[in-house]
Amino acid sequence: MFSIPGKQALSLTPAAARQIARLMEKQGSKGLRIGIKKGGCAGMEYTMDYVAAIDPLDEIVEQDGARVMIAPMAQMFLFGTQIDYQTGLVESGFRFNNPNVVDACGCGESIKFRDAEA
Repeated sequence: MFSIPGKQALSLTPAAARQIARLMEKQGSKGLRIGIKKGGCAGMEYTMDYVAAIDPLDEIVEQDGARVMIAPMAQMFLFGTQIDYQTGLVESGFRFNNPNVVDACGCGESIKFRDAEA
């Protein structure tokens, strides 16, 4: 696992924690697993899935009733990320404020990391 002792891998804004806790209750899940996969015009995309069982290799972040599991292969790419939840007139959704991203496509759905090609 990629972590620094005493520091969570990522943080949630109060709005994100409330939304994740609501989703956990509504879906009856143990939390949300966040990962990354190849795809999109910038090369990588975030994934979010409901979790029925916690993988022992996941990094677990718990905050204000919300639980997020970070898939093992995504941990080094998500370290230091803040997840927010924003509500707007046209769309609502999670926003990733990730210091490891060096480029993103125009729609914001696809990202590129410093070490993605290494």
